[in-house]
Amino acid sequence: MMNSKEILMVAESVSNEKRLGKAVIFEAIESALATATRKHHDRDNLDCRVSVDQETGEYETFRVWTVLDEDDEEFVAGSHFTPAQAKEKDASLEIGDTWETKIDNVTFGRISAQTAKQVIVQKVREAEREIVISEYRHRVGELVGGTVKRVTRDAVIVDLGGNAEACLLRDQMIPHESFRMNDRLRALLVDVRSEQRGPQLFLSRTSPEMLIALFRIEVPEISEQVIEIRAAARDPGSRAKIVVSTNDGRIDPVGACVGMRGQRVQAVSNDLANERIDIIGWDDNPAQLVINSMSPAEVVSIIVDEDKHTMDIAVEEDNLAKAIGRNGQNVRLSSELTGWTINVMSVEEMAAKQQQETNTLVGLFVTAMDVDEELAEVLVQEGFTSLEEIAYVPLDEILAIQGFDEELANELRNRAKDAIVTKAIASQEDLSAANVAEDLLAMEGMNDELALQLAGKGILSMEDLAEQSIDELIDIEGLDEKRAGELIMTARAPWFA
Repeated sequence: MMNSKEILMVAESVSNEKRLGKAVIFEAIESALATATRKHHDRDNLDCRVSVDQETGEYETFRVWTVLDEDDEEFVAGSHFTPAQAKEKDASLEIGDTWETKIDNVTFGRISAQTAKQVIVQKVREAEREIVISEYRHRVGELVGGTVKRVTRDAVIVDLGGNAEACLLRDQMIPHESFRMNDRLRALLVDVRSEQRGPQLFLSRTSPEMLIALFRIEVPEISEQVIEIRAAARDPGSRAKIVVSTNDGRIDPVGACVGMRGQRVQAVSNDLANERIDIIGWDDNPAQLVINSMSPAEVVSIIVDEDKHTMDIAVEEDNLAKAIGRNGQNVRLSSELTGWTINVMSVEEMAAKQQQETNTLVGLFVTAMDVDEELAEVLVQEGFTSLEEIAYVPLDEILAIQGFDEELANELRNRAKDAIVTKAIASQEDLSAANVAEDLLAMEGMNDELALQLAGKGILSMEDLAEQSIDELIDIEGLDEKRAGELIMTARAPWFA
C-alpha cells in the first residue's frame, strides 16, 4: 500500500518538476487511488472517493452511492440507491444526493500501482495543458518565438519553452521555406485550442498581421503609436504592401518604416523569406490611395464607381504589365489593401470603354425621353448617368448647363419621370408574367431588375434563392461574390428562425 511518506514525496517532486501547484498533484493522486481501488475490487462501476491529508499524507477511502430513480437509464444497482433505499440510510436524502461510508484502504499490488501511476501522469498532463492554454490564450495575435522540435509532412512542431508546443501547419508556412530540427523561428499565434492530444497553439507565417507585428518591432514609432499601419496585404514569400500614416507632420511615415539605407524594411523582409515589401502613404481620398497603392506603376487616369465600389485605372501601354504585376499580383494586392475592386487597362482601352458607355447612355436618353442625339450627348458630357438623376436632381443643376432654360429643364425632368414610370410598369408586368413570388420581391437587397434576372435562371422565390450557391449567381450583371453571398444568406434566414 502507498504510504503517507511516499504520497508527500510524489506530490513534492512532481510539483517542482512540472511547475504545478500541490493542490493539482493531490487531486491527481486522489483520482489515481480511487481508480486503483476500483481495479482492485474488479468493479469499474464502484463509485468511491479518496481524501488525502495534504499535511500528513494520510488518506481515507469512501464508498459513494448516489440517489437515483430506479427507472433512470443511468441507474446501476451497485453504485446507486433508489429513493426508498436512501431513506433507510438517511431520511433527508433526495434524488441527486450522495451517501458515503468509509471502507478500508486497499493494499496495492504491482498492477494497482501501475494504474495509479498512469492516472497521475494523465491528470498532470491535463493540468500542464490548462496552464499552457491560460498562459497563451490572451496572446493570440502576438509574435512568438521558439525552436523547431519536430518536422512532419503536414506541419512543423515548435517548442516555445515551458512545456508549450505550437503547430505551424504547411498551409501557414511561406511557400518554399523549410525548417530543420533546432532551427529558430518566429510566427504569429493565431489560435489557442483545448485538445486532448497534440499541440493546442497554432501559428501562422502567412498572415498579414505577422507583417504588421514585425514592423511594430522594427519601427519604434509604430509601437509608440506615432505611426499607424492602416492596412496590409501579402502574397507570402513574394510581395507585400502596407499603408502607413501619422498625425505628426514632422515625421515621414514611409521613410521611418524604410529606415536608414532600408535597414528596417530589410530586417522585416529577411524574416519573411526575402518578401518584397512596398510601403505606401495613406490618403483620405480613396482614389488617391488606390493610385498610391498601385506603385510602382504610374496611373494616368482613374474613374470611381461608388455604387459598385470599383475603380477603373488607366496606364500607358508600356506600363500595363507593371501595373497588373506577375499573375495579377500588383493589382490584387492593391485591391486587398484598399478594399476596392480595381480594373486596370491601357489608356486606349479606357477611352474605348468610356466611348461605349457614352454611346449606351446616349441611346438610353434618346429612346426613353424622345430627345435628339445632340441633346443626349450634352447630358452625358455633363455627368448624367441615369434617368433617375435627370428626374430628381435639383433643378439648378440642369439650369447650370449652358444653353438650358427653365422650360427645357422642366421638360427633361418630366420626360425622365414618365420614362421611369413606364419602365416600372413594364417591369411589374414582366415579374407577374414570370410568376415571381412576393417574398422574393420583398426581400432585403432585392430590386425588380435583379428579380427579373433571377427569374431568367428559374429562381422565382426566396426558397429557390436559398438553395443556390455563390458560383451560380455571380454571372448575373452587378452581382459580385460578396453581394451574392449576402442575398443567399438573407434568403436562408427563415431556415434558422
